[in-house]
Amino acid sequence: MQSYNQEIKNISVKGVSLFLKREDLLDPEISGNKYRKLKYNLIKAKSEGFTVLLTFGGAFSNHIAAVAAAGKKYGFETIGVIRGEELADKISDNPTLLSAKQNGMKFVFVSREVFREKDAPEFIGKLRLEYGDFYLLPEGGTNDLAVKGCEEILTADDAEFTHVCCAVGTGGTLSGIINSSGENQKVIGFPSLKGSFLSDDIRSFVKTKNNWELITEYHFGGYGKISEELILFLNGFYQETGVSLDPVYTGKMMFGIYDLIEKGYFPEGSKILAVHTGGLQGCKGMNLLLKKKQLPLLNYI
Repeated sequence: MQSYNQEIKNISVKGVSLFLKREDLLDPEISGNKYRKLKYNLIKAKSEGFTVLLTFGGAFSNHIAAVAAAGKKYGFETIGVIRGEELADKISDNPTLLSAKQNGMKFVFVSREVFREKDAPEFIGKLRLEYGDFYLLPEGGTNDLAVKGCEEILTADDAEFTHVCCAVGTGGTLSGIINSSGENQKVIGFPSLKGSFLSDDIRSFVKTKNNWELITEYHFGGYGKISEELILFLNGFYQETGVSLDPVYTGKMMFGIYDLIEKGYFPEGSKILAVHTGGLQGCKGMNLLLKKKQLPLLNYI
């Protein structure tokens, strides 16, 4: 299946148009930017003779779900190092982990303290001693090859857009988009978590361009945090457009874009392209959390 640009027609501000790049349609399980990030990593892993992929993630990680699905599809064994020992006996209650298990992923559950050592050579060495040789994918999937894959999100047909918007987790997807953007385009990232460290991470992958900025007011309290206002926006967006958005990344970005349009941030005549990076597998897990908090549920899953 191919990605395409869908016009969002309910924008009320005169002179501003908004399109959504439907990267969520690339693959039913290896969703959106995860498909892009894994592409060249899987090619390298296969060419170097690896048969096992090992990576890291949390309880509702899009990356964990995508790696498990990619492993099944392309013939790799997969190992997921999961943050939170308490999750070991709760797999059946967690839609993300259950899906990954059904796709053949083996889990290593570790404490949050141990998980913080995920980039330490000593910890990686211990994992190799225990599980043999493997192709290592970082948490979230961002590395040089992932950025290379994300550089393919924009095509020549997208040169007409004045602004390109993308949600930001680790910064890899945005970095690829910046690298392939036109000099006349402004690239805007909407971080889903708190902190100013992302700019430095992005600069490590973006060497020559300065046509980008991060807008940090739409994280709703931090990674995975959500509010009734955001849920009502997402449900309304689906009712008006037929498009499902995930509440952790793309949903927050779209809320931010709508708010900025209303506030006059975008000049008249702006043509905005927002990238739908997928992540819809996490909606089931989010609804479980929303139910516990007695908040409205996402009504499109």
